[in-house]
Amino acid sequence: MLSPDGKRTWSHMLPFGLIWLVTGWVFLLSEAAVTDNFENQPDTAIQVTFPVFIMASVAVFVFGLLTGWVEIRFLSRLFRSQRFVQRIIYKLLAYGLVFHLIILISFPIAASMELGQPIFSSEVWGKFATYLLSITHLSTMVQLSFSLLLSLFYFEISDYIGPKALSHFLTGKYHQPVEEERVFMFLDMRSSTSIAERLGHRRYFAMLRKYYEDLSAPILRSAGEVYQYAGDEVIVSWPLKKGLKDQTCLRCFFGMKEALEGKRSFYQKRYGEAPAFKAGMHCGKVTAGEIGVIKKEILFTGDVLNTCARIQGLCNSYGTDLLVSADLLQLLELGGEFKVTSKGFNDLRGKDEAVELFSVEKK
Repeated sequence: MLSPDGKRTWSHMLPFGLIWLVTGWVFLLSEAAVTDNFENQPDTAIQVTFPVFIMASVAVFVFGLLTGWVEIRFLSRLFRSQRFVQRIIYKLLAYGLVFHLIILISFPIAASMELGQPIFSSEVWGKFATYLLSITHLSTMVQLSFSLLLSLFYFEISDYIGPKALSHFLTGKYHQPVEEERVFMFLDMRSSTSIAERLGHRRYFAMLRKYYEDLSAPILRSAGEVYQYAGDEVIVSWPLKKGLKDQTCLRCFFGMKEALEGKRSFYQKRYGEAPAFKAGMHCGKVTAGEIGVIKKEILFTGDVLNTCARIQGLCNSYGTDLLVSADLLQLLELGGEFKVTSKGFNDLRGKDEAVELFSVEKK
């Protein structure tokens, strides 16, 4: 079983592999049309036989996955602070080195299969040297660059709107409204207005960016979906079963608290402030669907969102960091790891019946 972080990594890597594989087949088909079914190939090109086709397809898919892994683990983090165009240029240069490594590995193998010679024979490496100075090499680099650009654009778009949202748009999951049972957590930074006044807008924004970055890892580990960022507030959501399993939604909250606590000295030194937050949790039925004409997004509607927002707004009144509705608490089946305290029934605006709320702490 893969961890949520492992699933996320593979969900990012697989599109790279598939994009590279499909674009490779498209270029191969184009070459077949131009060269009359590969009968007029230049000497520097590898003649396409069925074993070579299978080997090349596997190699392209694997190297696509490898590119995705490098992108997720290293380059996306390395160039995160750069502008979009700069990121693309820097990544193209970095991957240019990777491409030549790919060619260095894959071409001699394919040439060895074609010529029926050992991979370290002079005929294989003579053909490789000729290939490097040929138009075939240039054509290959154009193909690889196109595959890379396509996969990088996919990754950047996925990064901006979220991989889940992108996959939902592509599959049309929410093209028609769908009813779902979900867990929601409304999380809000404490004293954000006074912090912004002390820091000024630019420093506050820099702190907010770092704050959201530090909260991201626990959200990813819990397989949470960021529904919205709204100023200093973030709304995290889970399908009901995922949010309840092993008290995932609660563990996400306490994981975020631990993440910020571990960076407390950093924030104090850099900004003179250590951000903290409060949160409200609730669950229930929502209607989800695509909405918008000028700009499309996936929207959740339902009483559960309004109720969750108002629960979060009561945290200060009860002097607690986390309030959970009775509806959600009954489903979580908490063990002895958590301390639960009833805060009584509350008449929430828009609700006909009073809602019982509980504070939850880790023992």
